[in-house]
Amino acid sequence: MANSHTPDTIHPPFARYSHAISVPPGQRLLCASGQLGIDVSGHVPDTVEDQAAVCFDNIDAILADAGMTRSDVVRISAFVVERADLPGYMRARDLWMAGITPPPASTLILVSGFARPEFRVEIEILAAAP
Repeated sequence: MANSHTPDTIHPPFARYSHAISVPPGQRLLCASGQLGIDVSGHVPDTVEDQAAVCFDNIDAILADAGMTRSDVVRISAFVVERADLPGYMRARDLWMAGITPPPASTLILVSGFARPEFRVEIEILAAAP
């Protein structure tokens, strides 16, 4: 199991994430490409929250294909187009992360856009498991 590192000598995280996660020796790593909010049928939801939910569904499918679960995720990197979209993304992320302890390390970055204008969020993960 990964270990969380959030020292008391630095400001605590702004949300539910760890400042750092260490991966024990002997674990295999899964590095997933950024997932966009597009489902298998090609549908792209209108809101960032719904797109993020699709991203996380896609990540669940990748994890399952690798024999892993959400609890194996040690890092989330998310890219969001609008500052106004941050709360919607964070609601979807927090719902997806419910019950994951320790929470993964996380980075959230504002970007100017993606390959298609309807995309509002992209999420990538790093997971580790025995």
